[in-house]
Amino acid sequence: MPKCKVCDKERNEKSEYCESHAKAHENIVRKYDKWKKALDIKWKDYLTEILKNPLTGAWAKELTQQLLIMEK
Repeated sequence: MPKCKVCDKERNEKSEYCESHAKAHENIVRKYDKWKKALDIKWKDYLTEILKNPLTGAWAKELTQQLLIMEK
């Protein structure tokens, strides 16, 4: 069974992530549109803001760190 790109949990064939990280990815991508319209913020800056936010959950932070690594 394939593994999640962020953690070593199993994932399904349709996603790069386990169920928890896939939900976090959906939320991050969906909310970016709102942030971009409101603040004209770039993707990388948006991800950085997610990491700085104390209300961001663990799954979202782990995923965001992975996304930032992929941006480099």
